[in-house]
This record gives sequence, C-alpha cells and structure tokens, in this order.
Amino acid sequence: MTGYTKEHAKSGLKANLPKIETFPNQFRAARGVATRGEGYEITISYPEFTSICPKTGLPDFGTVTIRYMPMAKCIELKSLKQYFISYRNLGIFYENVVNRVLRDLVKATDPKWMVVQGEFSARGGMRGSVEATYGKVPPSF
Repeated sequence: MTGYTKEHAKSGLKANLPKIETFPNQFRAARGVATRGEGYEITISYPEFTSICPKTGLPDFGTVTIRYMPMAKCIELKSLKQYFISYRNLGIFYENVVNRVLRDLVKATDPKWMVVQGEFSARGGMRGSVEATYGKVPPSF
C-alpha cells in the first residue's frame, strides 16, 4: 500500500455527522421473523452521494441504496438526506462509507435486518460496488 497510511484508512470513520431521525413504525412485525409476507421492506436510494478520497482529495460519486425491514423505528428521510450531504466534504474511502452508513443506521433504527449498497462511479477506469449487511437478510425474489 505504497503511499497509503493508517490515517488514510481510518479517515472519516469517527467524524461527527448529523443525527439520523426516526419515527415509530406503525406496521411492526415480530422480531426474529425475516421471511417475505411477514413485516415489510423499505428501500431508499440516494443517487447523488458524494465524498472525498482521503488520499487524493478527488471527489467520489455514487448511489447509496438502503434496504431494510424495520422493527420499532423507520428512517426519517429529511434527516437521512442531511446525513448524506455531510459526506460531501468528508475524506473517506467508499468501502468505509458503506460500512459507516450501515453502522449508523442500525444504531438509529435497530432493524430486523438491513443491507447498504454503494455503487460508485468510475475513477481511473474502474467502478466500485460495496455491500454491507446486518442480521439475517432474506434472499431477493
């Protein structure tokens, strides 16, 4: 990893970001049930995600998609957008973005399960895709 330091690798992981607000789920399923037909799934896509590469200072662009089955709390979208906007000037590798978003959203909502996927635009001729999961995610249909 010539030229990359531990500081580059950790960049952005402890940055203070806006709080993710929630609201009470009115259609709660039983904990431990992770099959289709019981509870419901929510998918949120943010196609305007931007952050900064901590090594080069160049911008990263991508789409972050969140798929989850809520328990007691659902993600409030305005606060989620403010949370995502706070990454615009943050130096963080996109692998860390996806894992940090998952960590922060699980902490805020305590879902039955959650998947966060980042699809990042090509830079240097390569595209990147990162996926992080929490809980027992049912297979897609």
